[in-house]
Amino acid sequence: MNGKGEMEMKKLLAMLLAASMVFSLAACGGGGTSSTPAPAETGSAETTPAETGSTEGGNLVGVAMPTKDLQRWNQDGENMKAQLEAAGYTVDLQYAANDIPTQVSQIENMIANGCEVLVIASIDGEALGTVLDQAKEKNIPVIAYDRLIMNSDAVSYYATFDNWDVGVKQGEYIVEALDLENAGDKTYNIEYITGDPGDNNINFFFDGAISVLQPYIDAGTLVCPSGQTEKQTVATANWASDAAQSRFENILASYYADGTQLDVVLASNDSTALGVANALASSYTGNYPILTGQDCDIANVKNIVAGKQSMSVFKDTRDLASKTVEMVDALMKGTEPPVNDTETYDNGTGVIPSYLCEPKNCTIDNYQELLIDSGYYTEADLNG
Repeated sequence: MNGKGEMEMKKLLAMLLAASMVFSLAACGGGGTSSTPAPAETGSAETTPAETGSTEGGNLVGVAMPTKDLQRWNQDGENMKAQLEAAGYTVDLQYAANDIPTQVSQIENMIANGCEVLVIASIDGEALGTVLDQAKEKNIPVIAYDRLIMNSDAVSYYATFDNWDVGVKQGEYIVEALDLENAGDKTYNIEYITGDPGDNNINFFFDGAISVLQPYIDAGTLVCPSGQTEKQTVATANWASDAAQSRFENILASYYADGTQLDVVLASNDSTALGVANALASSYTGNYPILTGQDCDIANVKNIVAGKQSMSVFKDTRDLASKTVEMVDALMKGTEPPVNDTETYDNGTGVIPSYLCEPKNCTIDNYQELLIDSGYYTEADLNG
């Protein structure tokens, strides 16, 4: 071959090598797009590097939240995302619109995209066993967030508030507000409402409150005119305010329309309490009852200020997010995550090591200090 032919052959080989490199890089860059992402909740799409399969540094954390319909999950998700990113992690945050198949699909995508730790607030604690088996096969630690995931040995840790104490605080507030210890022969009418039957937390909220109220129920001091006292009977699908309102409108029409006084409503959280307050506003003419709640949602804090809700148990999501970030960080670094409870939370496969944050009562007397002065809300949030 002459010199000219050799030169042309070298040019051809160089072009083929360059083309091969471009093709190879394009193939690598397409990782993580082979699975179709689950549909995002309307108006809540989260765009993170995970959606393009970026797992630089192996620091990708998947955070699965149930819905944006409740204020608290928006706060939980955003607080955790901000704190994880501040700690140097990449976050794939997804909301599932309270749709179990959507949440399952989102978790599958997180696993496929290379998430090294999963933080999951489940829609239904019994519905994730199969997808979490995939996480276990890949040795991906799972932190159940606020809601315990049941009957799965893939769950490594649990981060939550002391949910039994939430119910206890609600019960103790009722005892004190009605001065039940000195009630004598006086009786008070009480109704009950709790949350979604698929949420294991209702067992702690409701049973914790009843543990305090039971002596007064047994003594006949607290009476339930509707007779609706069983946990499953007073449950509310998806913790939905409209469902709570509808049920309580029926209760008020059936048992209190004749002027019977309703003295207290044990509502497990703020979204159900909001439904009760709406029902009371539409059809109840007696003296306003004691009404409990939990989460300190903005609408409910406004109701506390307006005298339409008596209290709410404050669960500072900044604290829970911070502790969860500590757990994630420890797992990423191969150290032991912080826990303070190794006895209480058995998910059916064994006790899950847990960290329990402390809840606090919020009333008209301390909401300013607890919520405004601490920076959780601004005055504008509550005056809007």
